[in-house]
Order: sequence, then structure tokens, then C-alpha cells
Amino acid sequence: MLKTRLLALAAMLPLAAFAETGYYMVTAYDAEGQASIDYKYWNAHYKNSRNVASPEIGIGYGVTSRWYTELTAQWIQFDGRRTRHTGLEWQNDFLLTQGQYDVDVALHTVLERARRRDNGYYVEFGPVLQTQLWRTQLNFNLFFQREMDNGQRNDTELAYQWQVRQRWKRWFSPGLQGFGELGKWNDWRPARQQSHRAGPAFFGQAGRFKYEAAYLFGKNSARPANSLTMRVQYLF
Repeated sequence: MLKTRLLALAAMLPLAAFAETGYYMVTAYDAEGQASIDYKYWNAHYKNSRNVASPEIGIGYGVTSRWYTELTAQWIQFDGRRTRHTGLEWQNDFLLTQGQYDVDVALHTVLERARRRDNGYYVEFGPVLQTQLWRTQLNFNLFFQREMDNGQRNDTELAYQWQVRQRWKRWFSPGLQGFGELGKWNDWRPARQQSHRAGPAFFGQAGRFKYEAAYLFGKNSARPANSLTMRVQYLF
């Protein structure tokens, strides 16, 4: 019985470790000269199955007005224990427009190295779109994702993000977020095998701290689950 449970956890580990942007919104903004310590956390509560969570800690920097970079270390937890370090992620985002058009466009890229060498690498890239309608900020992103395991051939898959944020107060702004995975980028899975989740979110900044959180309903890994996500940045 114990061996079966450990094998099940091991099977879930690569999938959970390579799912960060399924829980955190990527946005386009100018952060030139600004450094940050970035703490992220998400969990997924599956029905009739083990709960999965992932804390992450990173340091980011706005190299120029168009280039943001961040290095992040990640861990995975099952039922609040068995915490394991899963890998390192290097994110680079490049602003392609800066207000000269109605929609700002950025290029998002991620390269991740798993702690276990036989789990290989993960790459992600795609467009980040953002616009503003009076006090309402709208975001939509499409990301191509691929795991490159040693000796294995994996498909390039397609994921999406969307966000609606009402800029009310600096310290509190309500909104909605949604995430999903569709399957192979040019041959989507049947609808019942896709993952879509969405829910209420809030955002704010108090002094040097920026924060956001969301509670998502829907499917993770094509299974019903509720997810809590949060992110806190200390700016300096």
C-alpha cells in the first residue's frame, strides 16, 4: 500500500512542478531598476484524492524598461507534508510596446530545470496582452509549453490566462482570473479532458508590499478541484 501511494505521488510530481503559470497571472509592466523578493503559493484540493501545494520563492529585477527577469526556486507538498524541492525556474519577460497602441504586448519566456535530471527541462513562451478601459484592466495570455525529458518526445501544449481587474483603491482592487490547459497546441483534447478554472481575485499594494490572491473553481489536470493562489512581493 505504501509503495502504491509513493508511486502515485511520484507520478504527480513532474506535472505539478511544471504548472506555475496555471496559477499566477503574467502581466506587462515597466519595472526598470526595481528589485523584488517574490513569494508565491498555490494549492489544489481534489475530490477523493490527495491535496497538492507548491510554495515558491524568487528574486526579480527590472533590467530595463522593457526587460524583467526573475529566478525562482520551487517546492511541492502533498497533504501539507512531504515537502520536496522540485527545481529552478528562470523567467524573462520583454515589453514590445509601451502605451503607443490600445493594447500593450509583451513576450513571456520561462526555462525550468527540474531537480531530478531524468525529469529534464521545461520551456514556455507566448504573448502577453494588456489593455485598460477607464479603471478596468484586461489581460489575456497564450502560452506554448513543452517538457523535454531525457530520451522522450513530448508534445508542445497550449495554455491560456485571462484577468479582469477593477482599479478601485491602491491597497485593494477586486477582479476575476481564469486559467486553462487545452492540450496539444494544434490538436486540442476533447472538452472533458481539458482543464479550465476561474474565480474571484483581489490585488493591492501597501508600502513596499504588493499582493494578489484568487480562489479558483474548475478542473486541474482534468480533475475537479478548488485552488487557492497567492503572491506577495517585497519591492526594493
